[in-house]
Amino acid sequence: MIEENETIEEFLARIASDVEEAVREAAAREIMPRFRQLAAHEVDQKSGPHDLVTDADRKAELYLTEVLPKLLPGSVVVGEEAVHADPYSYEAIQGDEPVWIVDPVDGTRQFVHGDPGFCTMVALAHHGVVRASWTFAPALDQLATAIRGQGAFLNGTPLHAGTPEPGRDLRVATSHPDYTTDEQKRALLGLWTDGVHARACGSAGLEYLAIARGELDATAFSWEAAWDHAAGILLVEEAGGAHLTRAGEPFRITGGNALPFTAARDAATARRVAELLSGGA
Repeated sequence: MIEENETIEEFLARIASDVEEAVREAAAREIMPRFRQLAAHEVDQKSGPHDLVTDADRKAELYLTEVLPKLLPGSVVVGEEAVHADPYSYEAIQGDEPVWIVDPVDGTRQFVHGDPGFCTMVALAHHGVVRASWTFAPALDQLATAIRGQGAFLNGTPLHAGTPEPGRDLRVATSHPDYTTDEQKRALLGLWTDGVHARACGSAGLEYLAIARGELDATAFSWEAAWDHAAGILLVEEAGGAHLTRAGEPFRITGGNALPFTAARDAATARRVAELLSGGA
């Protein structure tokens, strides 16, 4: 609970380790025991064969939904699997209460196939502003954290996105074609140009981490589900990066963005990618 005369930044610094413990415990209890051990009945499709959900997703989200509001009474949880069951619950992101935005297993397809490239993402937002984030890749033993105004860290070491090396092709991770409309496909074609090396993205959370580490120059994503972007957007910002929609505006977790949008290592790269996406449509 936020104490009298305590700022939100002071509160977040005080409870950050408790959130970290909750995220790690969710992975230890519900995710890692099922990694490379999934039975067929523990995997289901949602919208199609590329949109999977497992018992690990469901149970890890239930655990976090129970624990996180206890750290901040009056807060609510918006989780990917709960929203799939009740789409109306997504509207809490635009409400007055602080909201924990949870993606229990980002990169479920990788998780199902035994690939370690998946993570759990938690972000705390209020009035549409992401205040803190936690990105945990348990199979890689990597925990990335950020608190607004206090920097980004990987396993306790500060992250600095830096700037792309002059003269080298920009490395850009893009949405999988299965998740794009015809208009978005045309926009993404703007990246097929000299000076850009585009590839399909994996786990969104780990792509954001790659930007924050300076290993990837930018993303171009065509969907705006907050659980896929809230934690990563703050991580990139706090590492010195930037994000822009095709309309040249910062990405909003509350929705209504001109898609696709980009997150990038620096503001100049974000502008360049956003311009290419606008010219390709």
